[in-house]
Amino acid sequence: MLRIQQLVKRYGHDEPVLKGLDLEVPDESVVSIIGASGAGKSTLLRCINRLVEPTSGSIELNGAELTRLHGNELRKARRRIGMIFQGFNLVDRLTVMENVQCGRLGYIPYWRAALRKYSTEDIDRAYTLMERVGIAHYANKRADELSGGERQRVGVVRALMQNPEILLADEPTASLDPVSSRQIMELLQTLAQELQLPVLINIHNVAEAREYTQRIVGMRFGRLIFDGKPEDLDQSAMDTVYSGTPAEDRQQAEQDTSKAVVS
Repeated sequence: MLRIQQLVKRYGHDEPVLKGLDLEVPDESVVSIIGASGAGKSTLLRCINRLVEPTSGSIELNGAELTRLHGNELRKARRRIGMIFQGFNLVDRLTVMENVQCGRLGYIPYWRAALRKYSTEDIDRAYTLMERVGIAHYANKRADELSGGERQRVGVVRALMQNPEILLADEPTASLDPVSSRQIMELLQTLAQELQLPVLINIHNVAEAREYTQRIVGMRFGRLIFDGKPEDLDQSAMDTVYSGTPAEDRQQAEQDTSKAVVS
């Protein structure tokens, strides 16, 4: 269970990016976060894993208060939070297996990682996970030789190698073609059920949010202004989330909604 209470993030003396935000994400649930650019979606995810330091508020993961941790305790907590990035964040010159093993960096000494001294247990688990997502045959292939969808699958396995208690996905399909996007969203949906993991996805594509997540949270100007089931996200709710935002954001949201209705 992820529980966020009164979360605030302010940069300098500017207006807060996050304004007293409250959110709970139970186990085995897939929750999407929608909203225009600048709504605070990415900042929220980065506050959860402490890539960005919250200004105030509480972030609790399975009983552990993350905002109070520092040093080694913070390092241990971060390894329980799997992160999937829009830009994949792979090391292109390394093989798929080597990139996947980067998910173990929070658990093994640096010298072992530098010398690529992976344990038999970690190698076996990597193969099992790669087989599960369909990339085991690429184990010895360089990351820069893969397609976008394949690279994102490597990112998913790398996150799972952490044995995470939650998965955070920051625009995981934004760099992918439509077919690969659907495959990645289906994969995240299935993994949440199989591994009993909560998954929190920051996403611009409203159609994908409707189809692949159990709950949609809408953000605007650092606040949560919608929280409900996909079928509850009607045109009125869409207007509330995207009203007053740049025309291109509103247009894209409307297109995504139309796609969802057609499908």
